Amino acid sequence: MSNPEPVSDKEKAKYEWRSFLFITIFLFPILAVAIVGGYGFIVWAMQVFFVGPPGHG
Repeated sequence: MSNPEPVSDKEKAKYEWRSFLFITIFLFPILAVAIVGGYGFIVWAMQVFFVGPPGHG
């Protein structure tokens, strides 16, 4: 196996900033929409197939 080349502090800081921006601009919003949408779908499916609408009954 070959040894990986050491990364300078400047390059490491650049990678950290890129990772931070990717996470905050893309990953968290996509996860938030997916989680809220998934929860909404589960509630909708429960009301349609099992429980009925709120106040029903």
